[in-house]
Amino acid sequence: MKNILVVGGAGYIGRQIVKILNKKKYNIYVIDNLSITKKNYLNKNIKFSKIDILNKKKLNKFFKNKKIDLIIHLAALCVVSEGEKLKKKYYRNNVIGTKNLIEVCMKFKINNFIFSSSCTVFSNKLRKVNENSTKNPINHYGKTKLACENLIKEKFKNSNIKYIILRYFNVVGANVKEKIGEFSNKDRLFNNFAQKVLNNNNLTIYGKNYKTFDGTCIRDFIHVYDLAQIHVNCITKFRLLKKFTVLNCGYGKGYSILQVAKIFQKLKKNKVQIDFINRRAGDMEQITTSNHKLIKFIKWKPKYDNINKMVLSTYNWIKYISKKTI
Repeated sequence: MKNILVVGGAGYIGRQIVKILNKKKYNIYVIDNLSITKKNYLNKNIKFSKIDILNKKKLNKFFKNKKIDLIIHLAALCVVSEGEKLKKKYYRNNVIGTKNLIEVCMKFKINNFIFSSSCTVFSNKLRKVNENSTKNPINHYGKTKLACENLIKEKFKNSNIKYIILRYFNVVGANVKEKIGEFSNKDRLFNNFAQKVLNNNNLTIYGKNYKTFDGTCIRDFIHVYDLAQIHVNCITKFRLLKKFTVLNCGYGKGYSILQVAKIFQKLKKNKVQIDFINRRAGDMEQITTSNHKLIKFIKWKPKYDNINKMVLSTYNWIKYISKKTI
């Protein structure tokens, strides 16, 4: 398997995946609508096309004369709070966009597919989940991701296409040296905290009366590099796959938002304060995962599963982009 298309490959997670694939000498294609990123964030040797997956005509034209062995589908709108306000836009982009990719995948006989799903597909009543835990999303973003999962299973059921669904837990962290990091602070906890600490502004936490040990939400954070490496490791496993598998992508460790805020706070020797405001619509109370299936499937050995490293890498990234024009 040599020819790989990364859909949404110019984004935060996509750029890290493309960096690793490039070092391993894969033949890489990237399509992206550049709505939240820029083409020049990619290496110059990457074959790039500006395409929105909602444009079926351009999609078909792109695939017509290319030999693609695998699609990694990352393209999605993914801001939970925004999704509650823009439900039609999120459904169209995430679900209809995925449907369009499924159709070209089948039409042009691309037999391997990786889909980026989310931990938001799970029920809010669960504390720790595995791949078979109850699916009952409480926010619209999660509903679009679950709809995509079901669509993939339905459409690929009687085809020759093998697929892997990766459910991301909370992706954070950066790599200044590789110029990998999230540019937006919109609904991005680590970026938001880092920017506020850098500017000596107070940190804001939504809600302090959740049924958790300190009253704030609990999340299973995963560094973007380790998540990207999961995708790359999965590529070599398709030959062993009978049809499909679903993998939860997290470290299996839960940290509260208040714990994270206090780590950021220490970067400025507690000179910034922590403010609490009302809960935000769509936020899950607590979610962590078992990663036993993931570790067994790809022999995964994470590199950055340390909350302090994740915080520091984000802080260094925000400092870097505050000074640079990338």
